[in-house]
Amino acid sequence: MTSVTLTPFTDDQRAAVSALAVAPDQVQFSGQPAQMIQPQDRIDVHLIHADATLVGMFRIDHDFAREHPQVPSGAYGLRSMIVDQHHQGRGIGTAMIRALPAYMAQHYPAAAQIYLTVNLRNPGARRSYLNGGFTDTGEHYLGGDVGPQHILRMDL
Repeated sequence: MTSVTLTPFTDDQRAAVSALAVAPDQVQFSGQPAQMIQPQDRIDVHLIHADATLVGMFRIDHDFAREHPQVPSGAYGLRSMIVDQHHQGRGIGTAMIRALPAYMAQHYPAAAQIYLTVNLRNPGARRSYLNGGFTDTGEHYLGGDVGPQHILRMDL
């Protein structure tokens, strides 16, 4: 299994994050990393490193329920988890998910659970999340830009 290190994003890393890219067929599900690092209220950007190399990024939403009424009020959410197209297939996504509980405890100690949505047409990402420790709630979010999404949850 690939070992990963998770770190908060800082503005001096903007160019490095902007150099990351997902494959063209995945853009519909995530967008490109350069789009994801724009400041947003209640959303923090974090980075994924493997062997000291920047390989991906993700965002933590402090109030996932504001857009997802199926989750508890104030629930944290994982958004836009991206692994660069040149680093996929090495288990980085699963390793990141497995490292997430300890990282959340350090950076978001009030979080008891974290939720995410993943498109029904993106089974590879869903499998990675489930392999990493998320469970499927059995509910769907129907407001996704490119179709219905599974709602997954992880107890922290």
